[in-house]
Amino acid sequence: MQTIFSAKRWFFLRTEIDRLLTLSIFFSFLMVAGGMIYTGRFVFLFLIWNLFLAYIPYAITNFLQYHPDWIERKLRFVPAFIVWLLFIPNSFYILTDLFHLGEIHALPLWYDLVLLLSFAWNGLLLGIVSVRQMEKIVTFTWKPVRIWLFVYPIMWLNALGIYIGRYMRYNSWDVLTDPFHLLADIGNMLLHPIEYRFAWGMVFCFSIFMTIIYTVLKRLARVIP
Repeated sequence: MQTIFSAKRWFFLRTEIDRLLTLSIFFSFLMVAGGMIYTGRFVFLFLIWNLFLAYIPYAITNFLQYHPDWIERKLRFVPAFIVWLLFIPNSFYILTDLFHLGEIHALPLWYDLVLLLSFAWNGLLLGIVSVRQMEKIVTFTWKPVRIWLFVYPIMWLNALGIYIGRYMRYNSWDVLTDPFHLLADIGNMLLHPIEYRFAWGMVFCFSIFMTIIYTVLKRLARVIP
């Protein structure tokens, strides 16, 4: 009985959105399990890892909301914000996993599509909710900050992170394990914008697209009762 009550207090099931996200993520896991059973191979396990990375920023903002003392103390909040900033692109990165559509020929294409879309959807939701939570925290902490001075720069950094992860093949922890190569490659992008016009085009399009998605979902949450 005590175990049941402990489960109800589990971090990931505190609110209604937590429970809905849990069900949605569980569906994605079932899709992966079904694909492995159908093909007899360990297919798309990397999606589970990618979704775990997408959950980290959501876990950080959830933790901050339930521990306001961390927000009030800069020595705690600033490092937490930096870690969040490094991991939040992982939430939106999963959208690019749609590139893998059709790679597993043993799976029906419709199954492949639903599986990839479910992970992309969950990553997007985790990212949107986490950005919204951090938006509220930042607005509360630094009231003079205009919201567009927070949201679009975050989405721009997300888009840059998506490009760096998808095409340069860096991970969030490379900031610590391989910072010099990472900074050198980003520096090349900044110094040679014409040469990297494809990269900047992708960053611009993704940043605008994700900002639109974020704004629409935020407005819908206010309009729909």
